[in-house]
Amino acid sequence: MTAPLKLSQQTVSQLAGRLCRREVSAREVLVGCLEQIQRVDGRIHAFISYDAADAMAQAEAADKALAAGVTHREKPLLGIPVGIKDVIAVRDQPLNCGSKILGQFISPYSATVIEKLKAAGAVVFGRLNMDEFAMGSSTENSAFGVTRNPWDLTRTPGGSSGGSAAAVAAGECIASLGSDTGGSIRQPAALCGCIGFKPTYGRVSRYGLTAFASSLDQIGPFAREVRDVATVLGVISGHDPRDSTSVPVPVPDYGAALQNPIKGLKLGLPKEYMIGGLNAEVSAAVQAAVKQFEKLGAEMVEVSLPHTDYAVAVYYIVATAEASANLARFDGIRYGARVDGVDPTDLYCKTRGAGFGAEVKRRIILGAYVLSSGYHDAYYLRAQKVRTLIRRDFLEAFEKVDAIITPTSPTAAFKIGEKTDNPLQMYLSDIFTISCNLAGICGLSLPCGFTASPKLPIGLQLLGKPFGEETILQLAHAYEQSTAWHKELPPETTG
Repeated sequence: MTAPLKLSQQTVSQLAGRLCRREVSAREVLVGCLEQIQRVDGRIHAFISYDAADAMAQAEAADKALAAGVTHREKPLLGIPVGIKDVIAVRDQPLNCGSKILGQFISPYSATVIEKLKAAGAVVFGRLNMDEFAMGSSTENSAFGVTRNPWDLTRTPGGSSGGSAAAVAAGECIASLGSDTGGSIRQPAALCGCIGFKPTYGRVSRYGLTAFASSLDQIGPFAREVRDVATVLGVISGHDPRDSTSVPVPVPDYGAALQNPIKGLKLGLPKEYMIGGLNAEVSAAVQAAVKQFEKLGAEMVEVSLPHTDYAVAVYYIVATAEASANLARFDGIRYGARVDGVDPTDLYCKTRGAGFGAEVKRRIILGAYVLSSGYHDAYYLRAQKVRTLIRRDFLEAFEKVDAIITPTSPTAAFKIGEKTDNPLQMYLSDIFTISCNLAGICGLSLPCGFTASPKLPIGLQLLGKPFGEETILQLAHAYEQSTAWHKELPPETTG
C-alpha cells in the first residue's frame, strides 16, 4: 500500500482544496516544507537561505484570510509556499545571484513577479541556489556550493535554476520560480523530473530580475503538475510598465485551457533535433511520448528548422555580449563586496577578480571580445542576423503545426564534476533549449520516462508559438493525465 503523501509532497491544486475546506492550515503546510528542508536539504543544498519567521508571518496572514472567507478563486496561491531563485529580488531579503561579488547585499525592493505572488496569497520564502549569475547548466558554479539531484546525489540537478528544480522535486516547497536564458528552467526540470515553463519573451515582467542577457531572460515557474504551473503562470503573467520589454497582451485563463481536447492538434517533429549525440534511452522515451500523443488524437508532422546547427554559436555570442555589458555594474564601488586598491582601477580589477567565479569571467571575456572594435560586425552583428533566421524557422514551422515536440536534454542527469573541465560539452547540455530563447517563443519540459540504471528522469520539451502558452499547457496536461511519470518521487523526497 502506498504511503500517504506528506503535505510538502502535495500539489498546489490539492492543497488549495484542502486549505479552502479547512482540512489543513497554511501554517501546517509551511511547517511541512520547513521540516522537509530540515530532513533533506543538508544533502541536496537547494536552499542558500530562508527566513522562517517571515514565512510563518505570511502563512498566518493567509490563515486569517481563509478564516475571513477569502477563496482560491480570489487568491489562487493563498497559503502556498513558493521558493525563489536567488536572481529575483525580494524586498528585505538577500540577493546574491549565487555570487560572492554582491557580499551581504539586501534587496531594497521586490520584483514584479514577487508582488504578484504575494497579491495572490503565496507564502514567498527562501533563496534557491543557482549557477552564478545564471551562467551554467549544472548548478556547480555557485559561490554557495553545489546543489545535488534528489534522484541521485552524485549527479547534478541541471542549471542554472538547479536549486529551484531540486527543491520542488524533493518536496521542500510546493512551487518555485526560476529564470531561463537558454534552457535554465526546462533543462533542470527535465533532470529533476518536474514541470518547468519558460514563457514567451515579454509575457512575464523582468523587473527585479538581475539581468544575464536582457534579450533572452524570462522568469517562469516549476511545479510537480502541469495544472500547478498553469496556476503560477497565470499569476505572474501580464504587462508591466516598469519593464520596457513587457508586452501588453491579455493573459488567458490557463487553467480553463487544460480541459480542451488535443484531438486534431498538429505537433511538429524537427528532423534536426534527432541528433547523433542523443542518448538512446532519451530517444526511446521521446519516441514513446510521440506515440502517446498520437493515441490521444494529435497529428505528427515533420518540420525543418534548418538553422538549428548555428544556435549554440549564436547563443554564446549574443548571451556573452549582453552579459559583459550587464555585469559591468558590479564593480565594488556602488554596492556589494569590495577589495580595496591603490586607485579606482585597481579596486575595480581586484574586486571583480575576487568576486566573480571562473565561468562568469570566461563569459565576460568572450562577450567583451565579440563586442570589441574590429570584431563587432564579424561576430555580434552576424550572430544577430542568424538569430533572425532561427526565429523565422520557427515562425514558418508554426504555420504548419500548433506546437513542436523535442527532447529537453540530450541526456539524463550527469555526474557532478563530469563536464566542469570541458565547457563546450557543458554548453551542449542546452542544445535543444537555447533556440527557444533566441526565437522568443515559449517552452515547457515535463517528465516522459526514466533511464533504467540508475533510475533518472527524462524530459520532453514542447515548444509553442509566441504567446501560445495555452496550447502547450493543453498538450502537456493531456499527456500528463494519460501517463504516470509525474507521480514518481525521488528517493531523497522520503529521506
